[in-house]
Amino acid sequence: MSLGPAGASLDPEQAENFEDMEKQFAVKCTTPKKPSSAQVIKRPILIHRMLIIYFEGVQHMSTYWAILEKARGSKLRLTKMDDDIYEHFKKEFPEFDPIETIDEDKMKSKEGKERWRNFMMAYEKKVEDYNFGTMLRANPKFEYGEKETIFAVRMQFYAIEIARNRLGLNDWIYEREHPNEAK
Repeated sequence: MSLGPAGASLDPEQAENFEDMEKQFAVKCTTPKKPSSAQVIKRPILIHRMLIIYFEGVQHMSTYWAILEKARGSKLRLTKMDDDIYEHFKKEFPEFDPIETIDEDKMKSKEGKERWRNFMMAYEKKVEDYNFGTMLRANPKFEYGEKETIFAVRMQFYAIEIARNRLGLNDWIYEREHPNEAK
């Protein structure tokens, strides 16, 4: 993607919209309306912000993977509140199976978004960056990859990865990096 040289004027009517990326960031579905001229002018700014969020998510993903290579997930604590987050997650999402592949459509459906929003708001003042975007593996059996990774918010990541770590589902990453070490 190229927005042109620095300082060049940008025609918002010609700027790429990255609709699929925008869908990933959607928190609440609304009926589309004809954009105002102010909204059209702000579109490139929105795209820029979305790219920043995306790249921060990639950085978070890389850092977490590097940690999992150096320590067993079952021994990690991701936050000071892991126990509370885990218990709350099990209570609010009793049907969630950490071993299975996440159904992204269900998670991002209107009902799914509402359930996650209610879950996350409990951490608004307790967990820093609770609603920042990040990358989440859809299935704990695989590495991050184009088809195995979904965009999520930080509290979704924490809840799901804490559950996976409690069950030892991420330990294979450490064991692959340290094959001569006994369990």
